[in-house]
Amino acid sequence: MPRYALRIEYHGAPFAGWQRQSDQASVQGAIEAALAKLEPGEHTIAAAGRTDAGVHARAQVAHCDMAKAWEPFRLSEALNHHLRPEPVAITACAAVPEDFHARFSATWRSYTYRILVRRAPPVLAGGQVWRVPGPLDAAAMAEGAAHLLGKHDFTTFRSAMCQAASPVKTLDRCEVEEVATEAGTEIRLHLSARSFLHNQVRSIAGSLERVGRGAWPPARIAEALAAADRAACGPVAPPDGLIMTGVGYDPDPFA
Repeated sequence: MPRYALRIEYHGAPFAGWQRQSDQASVQGAIEAALAKLEPGEHTIAAAGRTDAGVHARAQVAHCDMAKAWEPFRLSEALNHHLRPEPVAITACAAVPEDFHARFSATWRSYTYRILVRRAPPVLAGGQVWRVPGPLDAAAMAEGAAHLLGKHDFTTFRSAMCQAASPVKTLDRCEVEEVATEAGTEIRLHLSARSFLHNQVRSIAGSLERVGRGAWPPARIAEALAAADRAACGPVAPPDGLIMTGVGYDPDPFA
């Protein structure tokens, strides 16, 4: 059966997450329903990452198998037609080999977490940022984030519901960027790794926010990591500010 890779953008607010749910809306369910309108029958797609409820994506990747060969652009256009009015869009589509797997073929994944520092509630960016009254010390947050780079046991920053076989992961990027916008100052956390644990990014974001507001010294991040104890973690940041920004493959199917 012809296989296609889909690059997907979505706003996570209306969904119970990526994964199909029997009684709640999901991103996977919306795309599978659109596929069924193109080729009647049951469709099951696989994604690079199962984002949680309320989490967004600019470049999620999934693959689907079709009964007939489609011109990739036509397939993406047809899917976008049937996805309306859901806040989900196929931004790229490519024919891939039968052994391509959106999850297992991925070599890295990247996320950005957005924190808006201002007292007023975010109207235009509502649901897409974590508003913190502020102020936050971005330099201190960057100092704390540096302790997380490399290969570590991330038990502290792992959800109790995480099903990963091991808490050991290698964090290749953990950068803090301070950006002045018309809406206010944004602190953006950029993280990349081959794979992540459940709630790892949001747990890191919540702990770094404590550093930014002065409740924790930067070295507390290293202590929390070394503790390998969920109780040592700061609060888990809300899903609103988290966006999946990219997935890497070699070769890149969308190149």
